[in-house]
Amino acid sequence: MTKEEAFARLGRSRFRSGFHLSEKERAYTREKGMDTIRRHARDFVSTRLAPEVIPNDGRQTPTKGHPVFVAQHACACCCRGCLYKWYRVPMGRALTEAEQQKIVNFLMAWIEREMARPPQSR
Repeated sequence: MTKEEAFARLGRSRFRSGFHLSEKERAYTREKGMDTIRRHARDFVSTRLAPEVIPNDGRQTPTKGHPVFVAQHACACCCRGCLYKWYRVPMGRALTEAEQQKIVNFLMAWIEREMARPPQSR
């Protein structure tokens, strides 16, 4: 599945398409810069998503508080269960470096798209 196909599929999900960066998360992204946010994404993916066994899988990713957390939920990359359901990434084994990089790239693409759109009014 291409990135655009994945974004289109996620856009059809009421739950996934409901995630947007808050003004605080947008400001944090502007303040830190995309390189720092990418480093955070790599760290979160490698420690919270990539291990073979995640004791609290399905509950390890907060829904707000950091742009990457929001992106993980918007992109269905928040837990191994969602990775399997949406992308058929097998559970019960560690993610490869290539898989981790693909996820990070996808999360960053979502954040870039989100930063380019007008803020959501709530």
